[in-house]
Amino acid sequence: MARFYEQHGRRPSRAAGLAVAVAMAAGSAVMLTAPAAHAEVIDVNYQCKTPIGNKGAVSPIDIKSTPSGGAYKLVMSFQKGVSSSPVELGKGAMKPSALIQLGGAESGTVPVAGPPNDQAIPANTPIKISDLSGTYTPKGSGKVTFTASTLTIKALGTTTTCTPSNHPKPSLSLDVKGSGGASGSTGGSATGGASAGGQLPQTGPADSAVALGTLGGTVLLAGAAGALWLTRRHQRV
Repeated sequence: MARFYEQHGRRPSRAAGLAVAVAMAAGSAVMLTAPAAHAEVIDVNYQCKTPIGNKGAVSPIDIKSTPSGGAYKLVMSFQKGVSSSPVELGKGAMKPSALIQLGGAESGTVPVAGPPNDQAIPANTPIKISDLSGTYTPKGSGKVTFTASTLTIKALGTTTTCTPSNHPKPSLSLDVKGSGGASGSTGGSATGGASAGGQLPQTGPADSAVALGTLGGTVLLAGAAGALWLTRRHQRV
């Protein structure tokens, strides 16, 4: 641009420089106000009450989300096994489910569930938990946190309940926009479902980012048009 002004014997006016600065500031605002989403792997110390006594195990857990309309699909993943069985659990003998505790702008829990084990689990070995999935629909707006809560393992007609004992930190936080209804004890509409076991790296709503990008582009175009008008006016004077 500097070479263009040198070739034509013109220098940019102060108004044109100001318009460019405004446009750059608008672009920066788009980046700074993008919707926030934060996820991390958290160690959860599960203490399990089993039919043959108490057992404990620590498993790193992460919770990921994918926007789906006005809701979010949640996937809770276990990186290590928890509890164990004194006898072998055959294929399809174990069914896991869990609760995800909501915090921040909402309260309550979201139920998540997974498919039965796809292969036999040897006796006295940690039980590998498949990915658990469910759906969270926000009612309120603001930052909501998601923390691993009670894990339930059903196998061979028995039920093992595992409770976090180390007060784990949230594995996921999202800035959400709800339907405007009051937040209830269940933290919005939530349903559990079996997961296909895939990872869902996308987090946070995308619609807001698109809207902000459009707004920033509009401001950018307005600034450029103002710079052109002021430059031509300056030339005429």
